[in-house]
Amino acid sequence: MNSSRVIQFEQVEKNYGSLKVLRGISGYVNRGEVLAVVGSSGCGKSTLLRCLNRLEVIDRGEIIVNEMNLSQTSLTHKQLRELRSNVGMVFQQFNLFPHLSVLDNLTLAPRQVLGQSHSESGERAQHYLSQVGLLDKAAVYPEQLSGGQKQRVAIARSLCMEPKVMLFDEPTSALDPELVGEVLEVMQTLAEHGMTMVVVTHEIQFARDVADRVMFLDQGRVAEEGIAREVLTNPQSDRLRTFLSRMRQAATIDDE
Repeated sequence: MNSSRVIQFEQVEKNYGSLKVLRGISGYVNRGEVLAVVGSSGCGKSTLLRCLNRLEVIDRGEIIVNEMNLSQTSLTHKQLRELRSNVGMVFQQFNLFPHLSVLDNLTLAPRQVLGQSHSESGERAQHYLSQVGLLDKAAVYPEQLSGGQKQRVAIARSLCMEPKVMLFDEPTSALDPELVGEVLEVMQTLAEHGMTMVVVTHEIQFARDVADRVMFLDQGRVAEEGIAREVLTNPQSDRLRTFLSRMRQAATIDDE
């Protein structure tokens, strides 16, 4: 594998019974790069992301993340813990523990997985809460936060593990439109600081402006990929042109 490659996947297939979700997808992500994955609902983009964190086991092909081969039929508990320590994931839903304060949500994994002390994990949590602009919310509970604040806390929680890669699965899709910007701003800052990121998103402007490359999936296959600004400004395939047109129409309706 290329020494600059953090993620590489070759001819990946994933089926759910007779339903073929990923049909021979190949791609890569270099260190410090942002890859945006776009496509219509059901095209396989979220499944691909889950395969990159071994939340799903592929049926065929090969996935290598941080030099670990995820294509093995079984990974040890130690290997999975190492993978999850190095690969942070932010979901559509925030998955915060409602009975824990914001600070406790952030310190739980570093203490249990990394063996950090209360003071060490607390200092790290405060650092990343400050980074997402929520240090003043450390003592509150998730139910007291807006959707955008919850997602920023979820991002800070992943950062507390100091991962080498961040995976985002449509992190703004559950948010009210006026809250989307605050989450995208945090993600843009991460990109500017060199975080390696794979972002499944419907935010086309974000993908065009922040991502280095974009991958457009259609019916479980890579239909088009390349430099984000070029591909999303001047798509070569009819399928991508149609998709972008529909996204623009949807955005116009939301703005009205």
